[in-house]
Amino acid sequence: MSTLPSDLPVPEDDGACAHVSGARLPALALPSTAGRQVDLSRFAGIVVVYCYPMTSRPGVPLPESWDGIPGARGCTPQACSFRDHHREIQHLGADLFGVSTQTTDYQREAAERLRLPFELLSDAELKFSSALKLPTFQADGMMLIKRLTLVARDGVVEKVFYPVFPPARNVDDVITWLRYDRYAILGG
Repeated sequence: MSTLPSDLPVPEDDGACAHVSGARLPALALPSTAGRQVDLSRFAGIVVVYCYPMTSRPGVPLPESWDGIPGARGCTPQACSFRDHHREIQHLGADLFGVSTQTTDYQREAAERLRLPFELLSDAELKFSSALKLPTFQADGMMLIKRLTLVARDGVVEKVFYPVFPPARNVDDVITWLRYDRYAILGG
């Protein structure tokens, strides 16, 4: 897992996700790194969807001024932390997916290199992010989703983590929320 520079700008909550809690996930199929189409709105139970700007590729430079964009840096540490806690998330009754605007082929390279046990979904056509009006930004001519995580139950968003910083800690926040939710449901 890569470490992040200590001087990264911290993203601020600009209210760009205030409308997402309570929203229904859009009924559309996204291509998956497992070679199938996934419609997140059809999942019964809990699904965790972490949206990230982009993973880098070894030997390929990041977009210009990447480290100066609040919240842009950290996709690999975030993915690796979800990888390392995937079984725990499953044990808490949730399915897990990552979503970015990269193509499935681009994502597949990262999924294989990072040994991700969950699927990455491509929103290259921006249908998912547009339907939910998720916050985006541009870098080197690419439209990218700002880092955020959605927790949905039966297709309805119950929790939004935004902004997410530091990225590798996001999984801890998600697990804490899932544990509390499960505890509340079981009557604890």
